[in-house]
Amino acid sequence: MSFILSLPNEILRELGARLRMQRLAQSLSQRELAHMAGLSLGALRKLETDGQCSLETLIRAVQALGLSTELDELFVLKRQSIAQMAQAEAAQQRQRAPRRKSSCGR
Repeated sequence: MSFILSLPNEILRELGARLRMQRLAQSLSQRELAHMAGLSLGALRKLETDGQCSLETLIRAVQALGLSTELDELFVLKRQSIAQMAQAEAAQQRQRAPRRKSSCGR
C-alpha cells in the first residue's frame, strides 16, 4: 500500500496491520509483545486494530520487535543540490522561527 493518496486513518490502520504481521512472523502473542515493550495489552490491541496510539507506544512496539532500523529513513531530509544543502544547513542552525510582524502598527 502506498501512503501517497491515503487518508490518515487508512495509514494508521495499515501501520497497525503491518506491525501485527511482524509480530505474527516472530510467533509472538499480543500479550508477549506487550510485556516485552512495556505496554498494556489494551494499548497493543488498539495499535494493531486501528493504529491509534501514542508515538511512544509505536516506538516501544517497534523496538521490542527489533525493527528500529526501519525508522532510520523516516523524515530524513533529502538533499538534491548544493543550494538545497546550504539552505538545510542554515535551517538546522536557526534556533527559533523569525517573529511575525504585527499588523497592529507596532
